[in-house]
Amino acid sequence: MLTVIIIMCAGIALGFLIRNRKRWVRLADRLTMWAIYLLLFLLGVAIGTNEVIVKNLPALGFKALLISLGGVLGSVLVAWLAYRLWFAPKKTNHEG
Repeated sequence: MLTVIIIMCAGIALGFLIRNRKRWVRLADRLTMWAIYLLLFLLGVAIGTNEVIVKNLPALGFKALLISLGGVLGSVLVAWLAYRLWFAPKKTNHEG
């Protein structure tokens, strides 16, 4: 766990250092997306090769669907609330 925290802190420090270099930030964004795609693919491979999961997929499928939908809906709701509270442009009343 300490390794994960150290790597995360190193990434934050590097991000802070390159924050004004737009090319590096765009490259980091692209690399991040491809890393996520690769991790999802490898997760699929790991699930596909696990005989216990594959045999129990029909029973796990519905529960997994409910948990996934709950997670996605909860994430969208919290992201929307955070946007409205902290990032949305403030409306001003201009009376003429």
